[in-house]
Amino acid sequence: MQSSLGMGAVSGDTVIFFDLETTGLDTSMCDIIQLSAISGERAFNVYAVPRCTMTDEASRVTGFTVRDHRTLLLHGRRVDTIPLREVLTSFISFLRSFHKPLLAAHNARRFDCPVLARALRECSLTDEFQEVVSGFLDTFRISKVMFPFKLGKYSQEYMVKEFLNKTYDAHNALEDVKALQELYQKWSPSQKLVRRLTFPL
Repeated sequence: MQSSLGMGAVSGDTVIFFDLETTGLDTSMCDIIQLSAISGERAFNVYAVPRCTMTDEASRVTGFTVRDHRTLLLHGRRVDTIPLREVLTSFISFLRSFHKPLLAAHNARRFDCPVLARALRECSLTDEFQEVVSGFLDTFRISKVMFPFKLGKYSQEYMVKEFLNKTYDAHNALEDVKALQELYQKWSPSQKLVRRLTFPL
């Protein structure tokens, strides 16, 4: 596990950007294989061996494959993994080091939150998780509100190129959250908009 927790708690409305890589796009059954988060310089990144088969499309997009049902490979190289419950308890510990942060992800409402919520329920960690966060933001919705006529599409990869004039290793959760944090800082949405678009798990 790569984790940088820093010292003490962060006060105020801290936004933590998070992302999941999964075995597929079906939120009712896909498994988490990578969970990453970042706030400022403090980053969190863990991998888990999936309990279900990865779809060919997910492997193609992310570069992840599974060997012998127990070894997770990223572009053919083995990565260290921990059980899903440990992934989630480690994430909760990371979140607890902040003061009731907001969690932000791109397409959070339709994908990341349903997948995360189901994993938390399966591991009986929902209550513990909800104690340490104040809510969620979907940066996809923020971009649609802030730039309703400017953009032809709203994928994170497209917007990073549009607003930051660069490319990055998309569909690697850690690189995704770094890019999303930079994108959010560039947009600088108002607190009023953030409060309006905040939602519970």
